[in-house]
Amino acid sequence: MDIKLSQCFIAVDDHDAALGFYRDALGLEVRNDVGFEGMRWVTLGSAAQPDVEVVLEPPVADPGATAADRQAAAELLAKGLLRAVNFRTPDCDATFERIRATGADVLQEPMDQPYGVRDCAFRDPAGNMVRFAQPRQ
Repeated sequence: MDIKLSQCFIAVDDHDAALGFYRDALGLEVRNDVGFEGMRWVTLGSAAQPDVEVVLEPPVADPGATAADRQAAAELLAKGLLRAVNFRTPDCDATFERIRATGADVLQEPMDQPYGVRDCAFRDPAGNMVRFAQPRQ
């Protein structure tokens, strides 16, 4: 079977603030910015992976969701409990310094992990954890 990752979805409550992180701090390119039924989806990706996309979506994209569902999703998002995304980098320390210099919210400075990577972590403007891992040789 030949399957590949195409997209991953990250819930955000402010697309413009999220663009400040994913586009400006991380350097991902905007591939699509679509509005539909009062909602917005922004698709970004790395030039190094043209067939993989990160989609910034509303926390609840179902127009039929109840007010209670929307409130619950907003509370989980604010706590950073809805999504996480992991990126691979050839130099964790340099990536960390470049992103930290943009003022991003640091969750974890670079450290060697027992499972074979050196990684670091940030929180995006919506509260999602974003990790950057460098495989150790």
